[in-house]
Amino acid sequence: MTRQTRPFPHRHLLGATALEADDIGCILRRARHFDDDIAAGRAVPQTLAGKPVLGLFFEDSTRTRMSFEHAARLLGGAWYNLDIGRSAVKKGEGLMDTVHTMESMLAPAAMIIRHSEYAAPDYIAARVKCAVVNAGDSWREHPTQALLDAYTIEKHKGRVAGLRVAICGDIAHSRVAASNMAVLRALGAHINIIAPPVLMPEKLPADGITAYETMEEGLKDCDIVMMLRIQKERMQSGLIESDEAFFRQYGLTFDRLAHARPDALVMHPGPMNRGVEIAADIADDPKRSVILDQVRNGVYVRMAVLDLLAGGTKSGGTK
Repeated sequence: MTRQTRPFPHRHLLGATALEADDIGCILRRARHFDDDIAAGRAVPQTLAGKPVLGLFFEDSTRTRMSFEHAARLLGGAWYNLDIGRSAVKKGEGLMDTVHTMESMLAPAAMIIRHSEYAAPDYIAARVKCAVVNAGDSWREHPTQALLDAYTIEKHKGRVAGLRVAICGDIAHSRVAASNMAVLRALGAHINIIAPPVLMPEKLPADGITAYETMEEGLKDCDIVMMLRIQKERMQSGLIESDEAFFRQYGLTFDRLAHARPDALVMHPGPMNRGVEIAADIADDPKRSVILDQVRNGVYVRMAVLDLLAGGTKSGGTK
């Protein structure tokens, strides 16, 4: 028996800020459906059977690209990843010429796009026939990371609403932070952001977000502690004195984690820089760290996104 919800109203997934709480809930319920099926050994509905899914990763990626690839294949889709380093892009071909060439050749059901240019997935989405999913653009958005983080929190804590989540590190340059603030606030979480002034955003994307400059103050009574790496590739040199100096002030240690709630969980979107933003013993702690769970849950969430956008499933109903 299926509990129906309103249809998923979006053709693309370009940013978390465009999602309402009902949209997020639709995706998370669908992710739970896939999670339960796989955990129980049930066959996953092949809603992408015979449909090409194209990965266009103009920036390096390991977790996100492999997660989308695995998600597409679990749904029966045919994954094609364009090797940008060996493509005509390296010969000077324009972005849309490359995109239209791939679209004509494959007729994909969806394109998964990561690009260093601000809003590049939006630009492409307006010019192609298929669904487009933003897998990270500049420091603007990374919506599926925020969705999998919300799913992980909900799975471990039973809810997101009312929890206090600390997001710590390079907030200003982090697309993960930007999307998480939008998603978690939409679901009713309270957000503390913790960073040195040079890594603090000039403008906060929503109400209910409080900024702190010290870990000790910002971690107080938090249920979730989400650490971020320093985005050196997106910042001016000299903003941070050194990795060692950053760890002394903002690295997550057990002494600092003690300021959060006793059952607070530790998250990190990866890749981690151990000894810079997080101590190795916390990253590997089986009781406090859910970092590998985030990776696993990313597959279910991306299955849900692909299914809703390209697989013909238009509601987030559950069995």
